[in-house]
Amino acid sequence: MTEPGLFELETVVVGQPKRSRWRRYVGPALALSTVKGTPLGTVTYTDETYSVLTDKADEFLVRIEQFGPAEFRFTDAADQEVGTADAHGAFKTRQLSLQTEQGRQLLLTRPGLLNTEWHLTETDPETDPTPDMLGRVTVSTIDSWIGLQQYVVEMGPRLDPSERRTVIASVVCLHLLRRPPGGSTTPA
Repeated sequence: MTEPGLFELETVVVGQPKRSRWRRYVGPALALSTVKGTPLGTVTYTDETYSVLTDKADEFLVRIEQFGPAEFRFTDAADQEVGTADAHGAFKTRQLSLQTEQGRQLLLTRPGLLNTEWHLTETDPETDPTPDMLGRVTVSTIDSWIGLQQYVVEMGPRLDPSERRTVIASVVCLHLLRRPPGGSTTPA
């Protein structure tokens, strides 16, 4: 029996790998795993504009390109656009608008500024008080000394693998917005 691919799983953990407090860390920026800790892939920053998501065999899956302060484009190995994410408003980490490869519009919204959970919906919770939840992202600090963050991404069965790819890539964007490369260790 073959293992399901990264984008076929309903729950994926995206987090900053643990590191020594005393040595310079040179590994990937983010690691993707199952809830049980089985490695699934990594995210590396190639520069201030590009991030690359690879699987556990180091095969290229998605390139994430950042335009301006809060606009992102996702491309595949053939350099074809497979999704986008952008944030508007004064608080860039309150809501991300996602567009999947098929053009489906999704929203990743944090209900309150102090909330540690984002809800994945098709409608804006401000205009529809009971939106249909397609998933959620929960953030936690796994090492308070260094300030390492972990995101548990739970996606419902109504999302296909290409839509899950967009959601996982958007969590990388959420991390970049909360903690830009080379930026402060204090999350937004």
